[in-house]
Amino acid sequence: DAFASGYVNYWAPVLAPAVRTLLDELEPLGLEPERILDVGTGTGQLALAALERWPRATVLGIDVSSGMTAVAEAEATRVLGPEGAKRFSIRLTPADELPFEDASFDLAISSFVYQLVERRARALREARRILRPGGILAYVSWLEDDRAFRPEQVFDDILEDLHIEPRAFDGRPGDIPSVDRAAGELRRAGFADVTAHAGTI
Repeated sequence: DAFASGYVNYWAPVLAPAVRTLLDELEPLGLEPERILDVGTGTGQLALAALERWPRATVLGIDVSSGMTAVAEAEATRVLGPEGAKRFSIRLTPADELPFEDASFDLAISSFVYQLVERRARALREARRILRPGGILAYVSWLEDDRAFRPEQVFDDILEDLHIEPRAFDGRPGDIPSVDRAAGELRRAGFADVTAHAGTI
């Protein structure tokens, strides 16, 4: 919550290429989703890009941060206008306890969130449960890497300048160890036709 307003200006632009790539990789599938779930919508970056890509779709974004969702609502109005923003709604709920009926979404998407979910296996099973038969989960996440990531260092410096406590290990599972592990987690959650690959931003 504390850095939600700064996130949209400082961190979201770093993630923007990965968000575009995620949606671009869905393009060849010829999807025309009507109901999309954005898991961990944050400031709405992925949700709003999906709404621009699929003009007939609605997106329901979930997040546990009221600060982030407030920014997302403002961003929706700024990007889509008051009328277009009606296609985007938000619920405060965790990814591993989705309050939605089975098979109620065509597509679930997520940008750099699953590595933060304490019960990732359960969250992936929940995503599978709420997808209709043939529905798709597409997400991008961090892979473990020992190399320093300059944007992350800059972000930590900004937190320090704003007198916000630095990010600390909080017991979450953390970055996904490998592409094979990501694919395996999806298969164990009940997904079929799983594809996973590494990339850089």
